[in-house]
Amino acid sequence: MVAYIGVIHKDTDSEYGVSFPDFPGCATAGKDMNEASAMAKEALTLHIDGMIEDGHAIPAPSTLETVMAHEFAESAVAFIVVDVPAASRRAVKISITLPGDDFGSIDNFAKARGMARSAFLVQAAREAMRG
Repeated sequence: MVAYIGVIHKDTDSEYGVSFPDFPGCATAGKDMNEASAMAKEALTLHIDGMIEDGHAIPAPSTLETVMAHEFAESAVAFIVVDVPAASRRAVKISITLPGDDFGSIDNFAKARGMARSAFLVQAAREAMRG
């Protein structure tokens, strides 16, 4: 497991929000601290899965001191440590052989949808296995 620190914040008349300085754009909320904590684990896991599928590097966790100095922490009411599985989602590099015209078609299709080739192939394989 790898642990990342989330920042919990709450504005007047809002739910408890959780954001992650290590993952800009990954945020969630809950009606109370317990729900926000549960939602934080789910949101972070899904965010990391998406990054892996898109071929993006996963950052190393920041220290508490670094998180506390981040702009997200200015309105913090609490900090949360969220464990996410690391090894089970680690990307593995493989080599496959495809006909050249299929290779080009796959790349063009993926690019038109803003996806990396690997992410598209994983998505297509998962859809095929769901049957």
